[in-house]
Amino acid sequence: MQYLRSFLPWIAVSILIGSLDVRLALGAGLVAAVALIGYQRAVGRSWDAQVVEISAALFFGVATAVACAMPDSAFVEDYASAGSSLWLATTAWGSLAVGRPFTVGIARTSVPSEHWHTPLFLSVNKVITAVWAAAFTVTGAGSALLHHYQPDSSGARTALTIVGIALPILFTIRYPDIARSRFVAARRTAATPQDHAQ
Repeated sequence: MQYLRSFLPWIAVSILIGSLDVRLALGAGLVAAVALIGYQRAVGRSWDAQVVEISAALFFGVATAVACAMPDSAFVEDYASAGSSLWLATTAWGSLAVGRPFTVGIARTSVPSEHWHTPLFLSVNKVITAVWAAAFTVTGAGSALLHHYQPDSSGARTALTIVGIALPILFTIRYPDIARSRFVAARRTAATPQDHAQ
């Protein structure tokens, strides 16, 4: 649920674009992102647990300014959805490149602090962040290609966006347990020869 809340501004904008003026839709995303950051800070959520929200505020701030500067251009409206996914992909890949997977801060809100610096915790978050980054990349590129070659494919683009968020959420929920089970099994296997030797 934490991941879904982080993406609320992005989800709201993807719903509003097409039914509202693009400037209003992007502005609503900016307001939602800033409000979400403010609320989460008020309840004690750390900055590193809000990478997606901060990224949203930056993206929607820039996109709203561009849309207001080019009110007669259809480009921003046509490619805002693809651009937002590619922006998120850049955020995710960038967090991996600097060695601070964006999921670490989010995971720390639900994982006991004694696990935060273990190799398993970092490894799990690297994998989860890479899955999110790949999903954002595929969603953004796919959305841009669909719009370019099939301009009337808004249903397909919406479905791609939903799948591009739903699959990583499901993976994020399930993968930590899978990784822990594998880790425990590997430790048992490694310990077995020693037990027999004794």
